[in-house]
Amino acid sequence: MVRSLQPDLCVIGAGSAGLSVAAGASQMGASTVLIEKGAMGGDCLNTGCVPSKALLAAAHHAEAWRASAPFGIETAEPPVDFAAVNAHVHGVIGAIAPHDSVERFEGLGVTVLSGHARFADARTVHVALNDGSEARVTPRRFVIATGSRAAIPPVPGIGDVPLFTNETIFENRTRPDHLVVLGGGPIGLEMAQAHRRLGSRVTVVERFRILPRDDADLVAVLRERLAAEGVAIVEDASVSRIEPGGADDAGVRLVLVGDGGKRVIEGSHLLIAAGRSPNVDVLDLERAGIAYDRGGIQVDGGLRTTNRRAYAIGDVAGGPQFTHVAGYHASVVVKNALFRLPAKVDYRALPWVTYTDPELAQVGLTEAAARERFGDGVRTVGWSFAENDRAQAERRTEGRIKAMLDRKGRVLGASIVSPSAGELVLPWGLAIHKRLKIGDLATLIAPYPTFSEVTKRAAGSYFTDRLFSDGTRRIVRLLARLG
Repeated sequence: MVRSLQPDLCVIGAGSAGLSVAAGASQMGASTVLIEKGAMGGDCLNTGCVPSKALLAAAHHAEAWRASAPFGIETAEPPVDFAAVNAHVHGVIGAIAPHDSVERFEGLGVTVLSGHARFADARTVHVALNDGSEARVTPRRFVIATGSRAAIPPVPGIGDVPLFTNETIFENRTRPDHLVVLGGGPIGLEMAQAHRRLGSRVTVVERFRILPRDDADLVAVLRERLAAEGVAIVEDASVSRIEPGGADDAGVRLVLVGDGGKRVIEGSHLLIAAGRSPNVDVLDLERAGIAYDRGGIQVDGGLRTTNRRAYAIGDVAGGPQFTHVAGYHASVVVKNALFRLPAKVDYRALPWVTYTDPELAQVGLTEAAARERFGDGVRTVGWSFAENDRAQAERRTEGRIKAMLDRKGRVLGASIVSPSAGELVLPWGLAIHKRLKIGDLATLIAPYPTFSEVTKRAAGSYFTDRLFSDGTRRIVRLLARLG
């Protein structure tokens, strides 16, 4: 017997985006069905943000032990129990999992179906449930939130060697001797630094330059830090083939070609971190009249698909692939689908962070993007962490901040490389969102001594030339004579 359901909303995918919509819609009074074929919480909880940050936290503690000598604390090389580190990672996942669980969402009034969904037509989804039964869902509106998966580049021989992706690396309980990371984006660099700090040799191979979307000047600071820690970075190099290598062909061998000619790198393990592919090929979207391509499902500014009854959110929608964007998409769709409000996405103040050490954070436009759009009307201001007392006290002075402004002094973007840069970028995002001018940040009272003072200092530098000019001196002298 086929179970038949006619809810207000059917959400396909229980990752960050889908869970946010389902929880919000149900608590606002909409009958909601949530379909998930795998683990609740999706990529972020199980194979992405949560385990990666837990691994980075363990690596940070190892590095703090290793780098304590400048503070007068002598230690030996930290002993790392890699299996215990893995247990820590899964302990963090386990601690968060109840918040994303079937039980919690059913308690919120959501009907959760564990199974594989496929469209039958523009109004109907068939679900092959994991218990062997079937369900048919015919809602007023669909929300597709099936996320993305690790993209495997079409390199000759890649199918002949064992490899990790983000979906498998966190199951590894044995420290790699030499981890080769294919891809110099955020995931690749985070995992490279974490494994290096936990005792592995690490080589990163990038076809272009690492972190190409970020400010090149600030990326240079991070590149220098990674190199100082022993992470080997090979840029502007393509992999012509991959083959088994090492003792008993247990490892991997990458043959590279680039400006320097041919080069071979051998490692014990391979991690693929070469981008993401949206999960669009398992839903029979054609039957529902939903257009898509390799980049994801086609959506308009309100995230509606070519089927007026269906929305797509998160990674599968083909836009910026971040968990916080998934949450933002959820809020836009709830407004559109439930309240019929004309909400549209606005990425002007979109932040993103690479959680290496130092972190690299960006909100709004980079300098290159700002100059491409506004030309000579862009002015930059900045500040060095070497001039920040808290950074000096903690011996973390390699950081920098750079902000981009238009002709009227409104904030267009900000780039920060520093410890906790992700925490420091928020006021710059608020300034962009509210179209504030740089003076609004310059006049803030910042607590001392904090890293956050760099925001006030960078903003204040915009006025330095005028404040300490000959004209100002003349005015002060005149007022003094009048007094």
